[in-house]
Amino acid sequence: MSKKNLKKNRIEGIYRASEKGFGFVEIEGQDEDLFIPAKMVNGAINGDTVRVVIEKPKLEDRRAEGKIIKIIKHEKVTVVGIFQKSKNFGFVVPDDKKFGTDIFISKNKTKNAKNKDKVIVKILRYPEKGKNAEGEIIEILGNIDQAGIDMLSVIKEYELPNEFPEFVVKEAKAIPQQIDENDIKNRKDLRKDTIFTIDGEDAKDLDDAVSVRKKEDGNYILDVHIADVSYYVKEDQKLDKEAIKRGTSVYMFDRVIPMLPFELSNGICSLNAGTDRFALSCSMEINSSGQVVSSDVYKSIINVTERMSYTDVNKILNNLDEKISSRYSKYIDNFKLMEELAHILKNRRIMQGYLNLDIPESKITLDENGKAIDVRKYEITFANEIIEQFMLTANETIAEKFYWLEAPFIYRVHEEPDYDKIQETNKFLFNIGEKIKVTKDKIKPKAFSEVLDKLKDTEYEKVISTLILRTLKLARYENENKGHFGIASKYYCHFTSPIRRYPDLFIHRVISEYINNNYVLSEERIEELENKAKKCADSSSEREKIATKAEREAEDIKKAEYMEDKIGNEYDGIVSSITNFGMFVELDNTVEGLIRFENMGNEYFIYNEDRKTLTGEKTCKTFKIGDKVKIKVIDANKQLKKIAFELI
Repeated sequence: MSKKNLKKNRIEGIYRASEKGFGFVEIEGQDEDLFIPAKMVNGAINGDTVRVVIEKPKLEDRRAEGKIIKIIKHEKVTVVGIFQKSKNFGFVVPDDKKFGTDIFISKNKTKNAKNKDKVIVKILRYPEKGKNAEGEIIEILGNIDQAGIDMLSVIKEYELPNEFPEFVVKEAKAIPQQIDENDIKNRKDLRKDTIFTIDGEDAKDLDDAVSVRKKEDGNYILDVHIADVSYYVKEDQKLDKEAIKRGTSVYMFDRVIPMLPFELSNGICSLNAGTDRFALSCSMEINSSGQVVSSDVYKSIINVTERMSYTDVNKILNNLDEKISSRYSKYIDNFKLMEELAHILKNRRIMQGYLNLDIPESKITLDENGKAIDVRKYEITFANEIIEQFMLTANETIAEKFYWLEAPFIYRVHEEPDYDKIQETNKFLFNIGEKIKVTKDKIKPKAFSEVLDKLKDTEYEKVISTLILRTLKLARYENENKGHFGIASKYYCHFTSPIRRYPDLFIHRVISEYINNNYVLSEERIEELENKAKKCADSSSEREKIATKAEREAEDIKKAEYMEDKIGNEYDGIVSSITNFGMFVELDNTVEGLIRFENMGNEYFIYNEDRKTLTGEKTCKTFKIGDKVKIKVIDANKQLKKIAFELI
């Protein structure tokens, strides 16, 4: 190969390691990652920026393979792990198993850490040519069995900003906790309207409120009122810069790492019942088919009538609790009207091909020491659906309005999935006589929703929802509108949670500026906002990925902790995934564990990658995704975040 071609063949990207030694390189602008065999990793660590050369081109049934030829930048400078002490030195076993090696700690660099302490290590020498990494302990978090150390470890591992800098807190505390009476004249006064917040019982940052009424002609008026956070968090303020850095709030059971300080998130910006609050309101007229026939967005002042919970609204709608129904008797018609409109909006969305994926969330209960004492499915009622449909509709309405205004904006983008990935999913669906009907030129959400509808209320519903979710691309933020495949929408943004998501706060600021300036901005200002929108979209997408990883890891730890005293127990479960080393089984409470081949009986199993099946060589017994099985718990380890089952 000529030098010119060799140079052209070199690409830079981010290395993502697997625990088995091989990995993949994510390359910007390319949908498919480059496979890196274990012998071609050349010392790269998960997250490193690397230069690769393609060794084998992509084939129809195989992705391209590459070799790492240079580590441009190591992502990790510090690592969280468990200290293991010996007489003259120690080792730290990283929490991140993808790091690849233990870290050697010489005696004078242990900071007097004790055996089984969770520590933070600064890397002094990265692993190379089979040698371990070396480091020094810079912080001791506490013993692994100490209350709260598991969650603190996750916070430190992902470098989440656990505390606000003093100058940010000072700026937040300087903001008055009462509204400015002088600004009421610039707003629509809705304080006499009947307005509700509907959230989970334990929600504290209430940033959305709703009201619905019906016109004489049969059309509905849906008002979605969102806390006017941008009124308090000004552009380029210290508060604003800190919010950009955080990008999103992170939720970890007994703690929240908020995007904004308490004084704002739980104080003046929270739409607490019975208090005057500034809001940005989206008012929509909706016909009986669920179409938004007209809309307006304006600054308002509201006073929430009642703070409702999903549980209580569900009880009222289904007449499940006379005491609750009696307490809110004068608002029952309001909630019935909300239910009526939500059904109309949902039905229209389903007609468009909206993907209603049945993937239950976990509700994990902790005791006073932070130990997991219960894991179950989070109960979703139609009360949750009401708010979901109202927020989706407001987000679409705002996105479409500002798209046609050609305003600088941040959209929530979810592009159509790759045709090849759909074909992979179809190989499995073939087992159950189904198919996602698409062509390379025509990939529509409806094709996915039709399969989901056919499998609703069958044993395959949850499993197929998960499989389809893996087929789809990740949603992200962009400053260009590219539509949202998952909700079958041409225009979509995040407008409804400015307390906990930065893109919402950014577009609130844009909307307010357009309203204040009668929808006319200078070319210079538009260009400035466009540049900021691009930067904020990129950084918010990255922060969201990190927050999601941290939240998932925290959940895995707590599920494993919950199962630690369940060893020997037997449960019914469903095969959720098939691999070349065993199968994963999910229990009814959402806990998932692995059954390795050696725990599937005295038999050799043949793995069929296309159909995702395991077939016993002797008995010809075949296991496939969706099968019901009975298991015994044989191991659970919260440090390793792993749960092991045995097939009964």
